[in-house]
Amino acid sequence: MSLLSHQIELLAPARDADIGIAAIHHGADAVYIGAPAFGARASATNTVRDIERLCREAHRFNSRIFITLNTILRDDELEGARQMAWDVYNAGADVLIVQDMGLLEIDLPPIQLHASTQTDIRTPEKARFLQDVGFSQIVLARELTLPQIRDIHQALDAERCKLEFFVHGALCVAYSGQCYISHAHTGRSANRGDCSQACRLPYHVTDSQGRFIAHDKHVLSMKDNNQSDNLEALIDAGVRSFKIEGRYKDMAYVKNITAHYRVLIDELLEAREHSTDPMRPPLSRASSGQTTLFFTPDPNQNFNREFTDYFVQGRKEDIGAFDSPKNPGIALGEVLATGPNWIELQPFDKAAVLHNGDGLCYYDLHKELVGVAINRAEATAKKGVWRVFPKDPMASFKDLRAGTVLNRNRDMDWVRGLEKTSSERRIGVWLAFADTPQGFSLTLTDEDGHSASASLRCDKALAKDAVRNDASLREHLGKFGATAFEVLNQQVSLSQPWFVPASSLNALRREAVQNLERVREQAYQRPSRAHAVEPPASYPEDTLTYLANVYNDKARSFYAKHGVQMVAAAYESHEELGEVSLMITKHCVRFSMSLCPKQAKGVTGVQGTVKAEPLTLINGSEKLTLRFDCKPCEMHVVGHMKKSVLNQRVRDMAETPMTFYKTRPTAGAR
Repeated sequence: MSLLSHQIELLAPARDADIGIAAIHHGADAVYIGAPAFGARASATNTVRDIERLCREAHRFNSRIFITLNTILRDDELEGARQMAWDVYNAGADVLIVQDMGLLEIDLPPIQLHASTQTDIRTPEKARFLQDVGFSQIVLARELTLPQIRDIHQALDAERCKLEFFVHGALCVAYSGQCYISHAHTGRSANRGDCSQACRLPYHVTDSQGRFIAHDKHVLSMKDNNQSDNLEALIDAGVRSFKIEGRYKDMAYVKNITAHYRVLIDELLEAREHSTDPMRPPLSRASSGQTTLFFTPDPNQNFNREFTDYFVQGRKEDIGAFDSPKNPGIALGEVLATGPNWIELQPFDKAAVLHNGDGLCYYDLHKELVGVAINRAEATAKKGVWRVFPKDPMASFKDLRAGTVLNRNRDMDWVRGLEKTSSERRIGVWLAFADTPQGFSLTLTDEDGHSASASLRCDKALAKDAVRNDASLREHLGKFGATAFEVLNQQVSLSQPWFVPASSLNALRREAVQNLERVREQAYQRPSRAHAVEPPASYPEDTLTYLANVYNDKARSFYAKHGVQMVAAAYESHEELGEVSLMITKHCVRFSMSLCPKQAKGVTGVQGTVKAEPLTLINGSEKLTLRFDCKPCEMHVVGHMKKSVLNQRVRDMAETPMTFYKTRPTAGAR
């Protein structure tokens, strides 16, 4: 296997170009970002000019920029998507992340393609197919276990296709691309970047006899993903790109979480540097330079719903954030007393400091999270005891009394710290300074093997103090502070202790740095587009339902070319008029509530009495049915489309009708 197949990539999100640049400076090997349209986060878009600015900065460090073109598209949107793809390619983008297979049937630029997690990659067969039609990297489903990931890796050619896996951030409870609740209830399609997040709502859960199993619980809301403890196991299973979720997240989140994983990955790279085990070969970084942090990363400081490693190590019971979809924060202390406009509390850690603007919270008697924003925080005369003055009236804080545990979910000292310069990234260079017949030369060679030189023509004069002169030369030659470089070693080779004015040395160094930047820019190579195999690979199935998300004629033609005989239209086409699976998920409400027949197996007095009968979710007037497919251990959330949504689509379809195979076509029709 080549060195490329052992490169480990840290892939960070960016809402905008400034956050993307911060991600690069905090250690990202690649950044994914939305362009002007067609990304799966509808309100996280950026101009082509900003994409160009981000690419320019990323490429200085051999980091890459991925553009999210990962919604499903109508026929009338394909031309706009094609034009945008060329625009971002001309701006310097390296990769398109794609969900809609129709894009493979149009005139895209020669840019590398990655398969979005929305393509629902859970099997070796699906992964192999995507590799064979031209995808160079595929984003696996978050629900996979280590053995499942390993099986997919072994089915692929590691030189042609890399595995990417989400390691941090919010979790969609559904298999990506397999959730239609938002569209069915609101007309806002998750597959078109506009999810209404029905999974974060509270629901009553009732059984087949109408009895309540849960009351106002967020039973579809997952904790946040955190694979910090599984990175090496994921590498050994075949993952080469670690992806952080969060294109809606703020600057502080991206700085902190990118830095956190940069530290962990660098530790792994160092530990494996001299490995001789063929099953655990040495690893390398996917971009250039080293990151120095001016803070200690801590994932607990950012918004999170507590953490889970989901299914990577197998099914677990504690993956849900059922009490609240909000950020519970970190336990801070206990309320000692309350007053007319203040709360007195004692932190568990007596050295803890509270700040004006901190965010506190607690669980009321119904286990709902109540936020307490602090206007002013004062240390009292009692050691370790603080008095805080909330922004809101005390009467609004239900069930807040002595003994209540308060958590802190916003630490203003932490927030302000990340508003400052919190990192720097530098590329190592070797410096060689020598005299020439005409004057002096300076050559810089960077860690990637690129070299550039600058020369100074001048008359020579001997220094009065050779030792002080040498120290001064090295000091001025090594001043790389405002650049992307740092000196690893200086080699000064002079035939005589020549004196060179500081101004001349500074000008020489600046010219050499500019020349090296130019050489690096010219040497940068974007990753190449993979070619589809010939003859065209066959899709693993010959029939596609609405779950395949085929929304345009080009996508239909793509699948027909690859052997699919029947293609149903995407759910957004409104051809599924009755009850269907609006969500398919590996999460099981029965299992989470200890009502799974497999859990009861072998339990005396219980075995055989617990059955996987349907349950009902109720939120206001909305009702959804939970059905349980125990063989693959999956849950289906079943419902139908609202009439108001259906009627709107009827009007839309009158303008842009779609035609799909309802029966197997004749041989000549393909």
